[in-house]
Amino acid sequence: MTHSNRDHFLEGARDCLPIMLAVIFFAMLFGATGVNNGLSFGETVFSSAAVFAGASQFVFLDLYGQQVPVWSILLAVFAVNFRHVLYSASLGRYMGNFSPLQKYSGFFLLADPVFGAGELRAQKQKLTPAYYFGYAVPLYPVWVGCTALGAGFGKLITDPQAFGFDMLLSIYFLSLLMGFRSRPNWLSSVLASGIVSVLVFKYVGSPWHIMSGALVGIALAAFLGKPEEKVEKDA
Repeated sequence: MTHSNRDHFLEGARDCLPIMLAVIFFAMLFGATGVNNGLSFGETVFSSAAVFAGASQFVFLDLYGQQVPVWSILLAVFAVNFRHVLYSASLGRYMGNFSPLQKYSGFFLLADPVFGAGELRAQKQKLTPAYYFGYAVPLYPVWVGCTALGAGFGKLITDPQAFGFDMLLSIYFLSLLMGFRSRPNWLSSVLASGIVSVLVFKYVGSPWHIMSGALVGIALAAFLGKPEEKVEKDA
């Protein structure tokens, strides 16, 4: 690793420290919830190691506890994880200097905070593999390890809501969302996405509100962005 790459890697690792605390508690909560919903210790830890997508893992646990058909669980997990398709499409634009192996392994590690950090980095300067993996790599063992910790001691927490743990997921995504508030058309896209999500949640149900809200927000952002792009081309 060259001096420059080492500096970028360490910079990425330093930038991920603020989100690390949320990841620790989030992972411990999933581990505790997993064993309290009937999964074994090994199944709970394997879920975090193989999927590495907290929101969809919680959806899986919720449906698993209701003993719904397998196809329904798969569709629900796909709907929640659909955002990762959008993440990879957006962040992939800045990965021209990534090798194929770096790109595909990077997509496996493309969790929500990694996407946010990658996008913000790319707006300021070139997104390098060293910075990306410096941010993403530390999160993975912490996620898996803290899942194991939560699974091992989860039965000691009989009522997670009493500690406010049920709010962690909402706070986690809200902090990610606010990181993009300086972007053009941010407020209008967020409002449109939020309104559609609420309506779909009320009249259709979870988890389809996630994908529906995302698609509407993307469509509005694309529509509002067209005139600006045209002016730039004409200029």
